[in-house]
Amino acid sequence: MSSLSDRGLALVTGGAGFIATNVADRLLRDGWRVRLYDNLSRPGVDRNVTWLRAAHAHRGPSAIELVKADIRDAAAVDRAVIGVDRVFHFAAQVAVTTSLTRPMLDFDVNARGTLNLLEAVRGLHHPPPLLFTSTNKVYGHLEDLRLRLTGKRYEPEDAEIALNGVGESQPLNFHSPYGCSKGAADQYVLDYARTFGLPAAVFRMSCIYGPHQCGTEDQGWVAHFTRQVLQRAPLTLYGDGCQVRDALFIDDLVEAMLLALEQMDRISGQAFNIGGGPLRTTSLLELLDTLSELVDWRPTYHLERWRRADQRYYVSDTSRFQDATGWSPRVTLAEGLSRLAGWLVDPRKVPMNDNAQVAS
Repeated sequence: MSSLSDRGLALVTGGAGFIATNVADRLLRDGWRVRLYDNLSRPGVDRNVTWLRAAHAHRGPSAIELVKADIRDAAAVDRAVIGVDRVFHFAAQVAVTTSLTRPMLDFDVNARGTLNLLEAVRGLHHPPPLLFTSTNKVYGHLEDLRLRLTGKRYEPEDAEIALNGVGESQPLNFHSPYGCSKGAADQYVLDYARTFGLPAAVFRMSCIYGPHQCGTEDQGWVAHFTRQVLQRAPLTLYGDGCQVRDALFIDDLVEAMLLALEQMDRISGQAFNIGGGPLRTTSLLELLDTLSELVDWRPTYHLERWRRADQRYYVSDTSRFQDATGWSPRVTLAEGLSRLAGWLVDPRKVPMNDNAQVAS
């Protein structure tokens, strides 16, 4: 058995997903017990649970609890929050394309599911701190952002945004059913902090990538691109390939999340843009260039028309969260891609987070 002290119980909804697996791994290494809440509906995520149990078998069977249930099941959510000391809410329908074809499902999972969780937490005698992952899609298509095409990327004409990225002062403009459902959930979390005093905060996330990501064309595109290139498989790019995102490696995100929970008394009721920021940007075409250098092979691709709700440019201004907590990203895009590629080649070898602190 491990000598790690028991620091408490963390509830992780969507607990078998990409971000959740990395958060749970860090929590377990820091001495927490975790309750993973997931309906296991996404193909392949059950392997993440298997990996977590194997990696932390030394903690004993009580360290990881899997609750196989749906976030839309209010009674199951009520039971899941009992006895927890912190909550990470990741359970979601995550694809814009799915929201366009199944908007009712998208709403039920993202909006109603989040309300189920908020009500369950509100009903506790001592509500634990809660962190919710929202999306940059709450800012819509950013039609008012004037862009110029420079080489293989779009760049904003506004000098301040070009330097710092998009800040939280950007007006909300929900676009696509996914943007509406996540935006509604985003606002419910902030209002429950304001109206009911729940200790809760929101991360409006940009592009996150790293080990344990089952990336597709619709979501997790950095992992999808990397896997396709490693397999020498062709790619489909929607639009012209010059659209720009800021990419944040998962270890840096986990560190931000732990800081947010630790400092919830100071940041509760606030939303923060979280991503790699201006120093970690890439266009789709530039990412292919970077990956071709990594594997010494030039990937092939073809272009399809723009998809609804695609943003040509989104880069997070993370200064508000940095000022509040002292957090800043550490992993460069080149290093992160190398680590992701290493995991895709051999999933058994997952590098330890250099920031991890193991309780004694």
